[in-house]
Amino acid sequence: MSARTHARSKVAQGFTLVEILIVVVILGILAAIVIPQFTRASESAQASSLASQLQTMRSQLELYQVQHGGAYPDLITDGWEEMTAETDAGFGPYFQQAPRNPLAPGDRTAVGAAAGADIAWIYDADTGRIRANVNTTIPKSVLEAAGLTEHTDTVDGDFEGGADDA
Repeated sequence: MSARTHARSKVAQGFTLVEILIVVVILGILAAIVIPQFTRASESAQASSLASQLQTMRSQLELYQVQHGGAYPDLITDGWEEMTAETDAGFGPYFQQAPRNPLAPGDRTAVGAAAGADIAWIYDADTGRIRANVNTTIPKSVLEAAGLTEHTDTVDGDFEGGADDA
């Protein structure tokens, strides 16, 4: 082997700049495809959590109503206190803590009669109907995949749990 051939073999052992740039471009393309999938997975998990919470809340509200002679709790005036402590009738607590709406703007436990900036849950004490006030930046397809349907009489993202509508 001559000195010239030996010198070339040492130089040929590394990667060229073009090869490195191609690998970086491929990694960039893969990252651009994968990263949005993680964002959607997080939104999907939050929507599923919300659907599950709505179902649990509706069940607990119905239990409260049965145990209290047909009356629903006044969540708008009293907040979650009636549901997180033992009631005067000796029933409860129905929740360990106030339910948090993972997709709500502002205070994630606040209850109101209508959608608003600081309202997480929209509640009707006469019927026991509870809905979630949802941040409207979440795509509707993600909410619908979790079994949530838009309630059309409010402007805000007011969503209901699928089959358990009151």
